[in-house]
Amino acid sequence: MDKLEEIIREALSLFASIDDAVELEQVKARFLGKSGALTDLQKGLGRVPAEERPAMGVKFNAAKEQLEAALTARRDAIQRKKLEAQLAQEALDVTLPGRGTGSAGLHPVTRTLERIEDLFHSLGFEVATGPEIETDFYNFTALNQPENHPARSMHDTFYLDDGKHLLRTHTSPIQIRYMEKHRPPLRIIAPGRVYRVDSDATHSPMFHQVEGLWIDDSVTFADLKGLIAEFLRRFFERDDLKVRFRPSFFPFTEPSAEIDMSFGDGWLEIGGCGMVHPQVLKNVNIDSEAFQGFAFGLGPDRLTMLRYGVNDLRLFFENDLRFLKQFN
Repeated sequence: MDKLEEIIREALSLFASIDDAVELEQVKARFLGKSGALTDLQKGLGRVPAEERPAMGVKFNAAKEQLEAALTARRDAIQRKKLEAQLAQEALDVTLPGRGTGSAGLHPVTRTLERIEDLFHSLGFEVATGPEIETDFYNFTALNQPENHPARSMHDTFYLDDGKHLLRTHTSPIQIRYMEKHRPPLRIIAPGRVYRVDSDATHSPMFHQVEGLWIDDSVTFADLKGLIAEFLRRFFERDDLKVRFRPSFFPFTEPSAEIDMSFGDGWLEIGGCGMVHPQVLKNVNIDSEAFQGFAFGLGPDRLTMLRYGVNDLRLFFENDLRFLKQFN
């Protein structure tokens, strides 16, 4: 019996001193395992006189229950201490203001495109869209640029491997697709991304265009000039803005002109325009004797540079948040 009391005292003392769950289980095996001290002592009951065995069995069972209870209590204490430490480390001060989430903002070119669309919508135009991967027909041939036409050299084009498709070099194919499905009168703008092999401070391999088309029975070049001048004055919110038209060449318009604007300190080219070529109308089965119209193309990226005072187009597409956050 003295040995049993000694095992109980030693086990209880060790259990109380341990703060690690794994170590506690190892010490448990030392006393209650198959080769543990209490288990070995219990195996000696066979040598105890028969009349004393029941009483000794009761004492061994009580000792085992005492140690199991002490183990359970220590396990709970270790787990509770671990949880308290974790809660202390991850504590949140609920009285502090929340961090919140960052709010997104529109890209400056997207802002410009939305502004352009809103202004032309107020002038009676609809917005038309089309695919960015085009066929040669819609990008060139239908626009009076048949194969080997010199005007094709004006476009540094990205062709796909199949040789039949390309990344559109302008949004003019949208006009062709729209005229194929709709009959005059037509009044649309065609905004979107376009692609050419070009990159410098004022050019990007991917850039944006907004092209416009107005087809009716009595549309003139005077209407074109008035529309462009009115749009630019509204866009820049300046009544002193000047607009001029210089003779130029585009295969899909005749006559054609470059569009320049000025705030009083020199002229800047911002687009091209002209009366739609009769052959283009013929290509989409519109009677050029009954209808005529004009088309124009503007560069939203350049308009964005002018509006926000940015002198390098590439900054808009380098994804530098330090730059882009200025506009939100």
